[in-house]
Amino acid sequence: MNHSMRRYAAWAMCLAAGAIVWLGAFRAPLPVSDAGPVQDSTFADGEELVYNVSYLSFDIGQVRVNLRPDTVIAGKKFHRAVAHIDSYKGIPFVDLHAVYETRMSEDVYAVWFHSRNKQDNVWRQFTYDFDYPKHLIHIHQEDYANASVVKRDTMHIDTLFQDGLSLFYFARRNVHSNKQFLVPTIVSENRGMTQINFSSKSMEEEVDAIKYDVDVVHFDGDAGFVGIFGLTGGFEGWFSNDAAQVPILARMKVILGSVKIELIKWKRAGWTPPRYGEKK
Repeated sequence: MNHSMRRYAAWAMCLAAGAIVWLGAFRAPLPVSDAGPVQDSTFADGEELVYNVSYLSFDIGQVRVNLRPDTVIAGKKFHRAVAHIDSYKGIPFVDLHAVYETRMSEDVYAVWFHSRNKQDNVWRQFTYDFDYPKHLIHIHQEDYANASVVKRDTMHIDTLFQDGLSLFYFARRNVHSNKQFLVPTIVSENRGMTQINFSSKSMEEEVDAIKYDVDVVHFDGDAGFVGIFGLTGGFEGWFSNDAAQVPILARMKVILGSVKIELIKWKRAGWTPPRYGEKK
């Protein structure tokens, strides 16, 4: 891998971290789904999904996403999820480590987000606190080592938002809707509108960790802004065609080529990837 390709591989890994698996001008508040009552089991306490991230033919890192027990605040229940993003050891010019945590309403929009990132051997942490009644996001940036405040800021908002991790679950919740969504999204203090086009058509897909063709539902979309390290434009993904709606595979465009994000391990009580062509 030459220096230029290594540099783009580093960018690609950062892109995968910033978006987790999928990314996102204001519009009026959007419903989570207009496909009627949601009949799914997206939120399964203790679920863990592990993905390999590759650029061209090179494996560059791993994303591990966990669901934590729901929390109740002021009588309201919120879903919680945590993602760990790590580059593999020995990858030249790539040394990325980050932890993201989100709290989501039962309607699956972000209410709180925390990130911890290693930048130039220094750990920094950011907290976004969504205050929808006051149309504000309160942003705190701190030095993780001593908890000293680096920056305090507010951002005005006019609608419900997704962060990079809550968007992962928004997509899962709506994958069978057969609808198009324009989703207000905030990633790395950049606001934008993510377009996602869902299709309920069943199709087959292959991944190395599953020894048969998986029954999946495809979706694609477009990041309508320039994100970190130049991410913009199209992306696509394939989720399991069942009530769990587990992300199986995704591809995101970067400056040269695309990043591939593939399910390699999972822990979810009672779940087996659905086999394509098997009667339900």
